[in-house]
Parts: sequence; C-alpha cells; structure tokens
Amino acid sequence: MKHTKATDYALHTVAYMIEHSTDENISVHVLAKQFNVSPTYLSKILTQLSKAGIIGSTSGVKGGYVLNRNPQEITFYDVIQAIEGNTSFFACAVHEDKESQCGIRRVMAQTNLLMEDFLRQNKLVDTINK
Repeated sequence: MKHTKATDYALHTVAYMIEHSTDENISVHVLAKQFNVSPTYLSKILTQLSKAGIIGSTSGVKGGYVLNRNPQEITFYDVIQAIEGNTSFFACAVHEDKESQCGIRRVMAQTNLLMEDFLRQNKLVDTINK
C-alpha cells in the first residue's frame, strides 16, 4: 500500500471535515486555504473521496463538500484506498507472478496484510483533539 502526497492531503482533509463536522458544505477554497494547496489539486483529491462515498459533493453557490459517512466509521484504510486504490506496498521485480514461491515476496505480502489490518483498525476521528 503506497502513501503519496495526495493521500496525506486526503487524510488531513477528511480529519478536518470530521473535526468541523456540520450539515453545511465546506468549499474547496476553504479546504485548500487550510492546507495551503491549490484548489484545483485538492479538487481532484476530493473527487476521489467522493467517488469512494466518504464525502459528498454539491454544486452551486452554496455547494461544496460534506461528510457522507459516519465519522466513527471512517478508517485510515478507507481514505488511503480511495486515493491509492488496491496497490501493494511491495512489488517484486524479480518474481512478478503472484504464484511465485519467492520468500521475499511472501514476507512482504504478509507485511502488507498486517499494515492493512492496522489501518482498518484505526479511525481518523481518534486522531482529532477535541
């Protein structure tokens, strides 16, 4: 499972939305200003989070983004998957076939599963100091 800059912004954005949770939409400009990032760049991230069902979007003058799921249920894994998809932490360049008996591949695959389990168990709401 990879972790890019986009994932970092996604995690912080969802955490911000949880912390400032209301029924009102938050504009991409407010969020972009909060993290000192381009609204265009953040908009692409928000689109991915919306497609994953984590947030919802509304167009128009009072449009913006709002949490689409219960904050108590949003895990690190959910957000990372929304941005990165089903990518593995480790790709074996020597033994690309998944059926390989490569010991290195086996250890790294187990590591990836442990990391995924850990991320599924940790909720973003638990990182917020209210």
